[in-house]
Amino acid sequence: MFSQFPFRRVNWLVSSFLIGTLFLSVTAVPLYLYFFGIDWFQLVLFFFMLFASGFSITLGYHRLFSHLTFRANWLVRLFVVVFGAGGFEGSVLWWSSEHRHHHKHVDEDEDPYSISKGLFYAHMGWLMFKLKPETNLENVADLKKDPLLVWQHRHINAIALVTAFVFPTVIAFAWGGWQSALGALLLAGVLRLVVLQHCTFCINSLCHYIGTQPYSSKCSARDSWLMAIITMGEGYHNYHHEFQHDYRNGVKPWQIDPTKWIIWILSKIGLASQLRTVSAEKIILSELAEAQRKLENRLANSALSAATAEYIRGSYQRLQVAAQEWAEHRTKDIAITGEALAGLRREIRSALSTLRRPECRSAA
Repeated sequence: MFSQFPFRRVNWLVSSFLIGTLFLSVTAVPLYLYFFGIDWFQLVLFFFMLFASGFSITLGYHRLFSHLTFRANWLVRLFVVVFGAGGFEGSVLWWSSEHRHHHKHVDEDEDPYSISKGLFYAHMGWLMFKLKPETNLENVADLKKDPLLVWQHRHINAIALVTAFVFPTVIAFAWGGWQSALGALLLAGVLRLVVLQHCTFCINSLCHYIGTQPYSSKCSARDSWLMAIITMGEGYHNYHHEFQHDYRNGVKPWQIDPTKWIIWILSKIGLASQLRTVSAEKIILSELAEAQRKLENRLANSALSAATAEYIRGSYQRLQVAAQEWAEHRTKDIAITGEALAGLRREIRSALSTLRRPECRSAA
């Protein structure tokens, strides 16, 4: 796995930081807990820093700045710029530039963290090895007009250091002296940082590796409720790659997307506005097209038994009829009701359920 990486081009600063913080997390942190234990204050500080930095990445770096899915009050923007820096994932300008390259060239050689180069590479190898020159930020010209983002980019290392380590340590020292300060440095600082970074890294790796593709199979991005929990709502990645300018990732009401919920709440109290969404009609049509493609591929499989092929063919034909009726409604400008939307979605689910039958899976 590692033979593909040219070690002569290792980014030793980044690699040492990633390995060093991980080493401290599995050595110094357990020693501290053994000798001093843990109290409620350390737990509260750990989770505050984890969620403040984590949502600053998902809500701020990703959905607000990289994709411009909503507009935010200056207080929100300042918060995500400061606490996002505490994740040690670079500046907004650098992060957004890399991410926009990812969407433009997903799974291709120009993709900064392409899963096609392996799980480790997509997870963190792309940071540890200088396989590509530094980005020139040409694709974030719009963001470079923002003085706040330019300020953060210019002072990113200092802001990151103060936010990630100095801030929790000083608060803990004021609370309980040097022992509490040491605990905050290790728990709310180092351990929190490692947990946060690997949760974020999972968006680039496991969200392109495990899960389903209900909206499109044009790229490797996948939807996974488990990844949604780990990544604070970013796990519905197949939807995101198909509709990247929607402020939601988990678009269904039951899907876990705390970042979406926070943005919605901010909009209700006047701290966010102009939330961009994709229409229910467009989403269902995307699901319809992908369902038809999957059924067509299975019908083209010569290994299917006659009975299985006929069963799938029947589902495919029913889906075609539903699609035709849908198209006629749109052509005649007949109002598309919620009931009609729900009916088409049920037909899509019914058609796809045939592919989960044991005989269909065994023929795959």
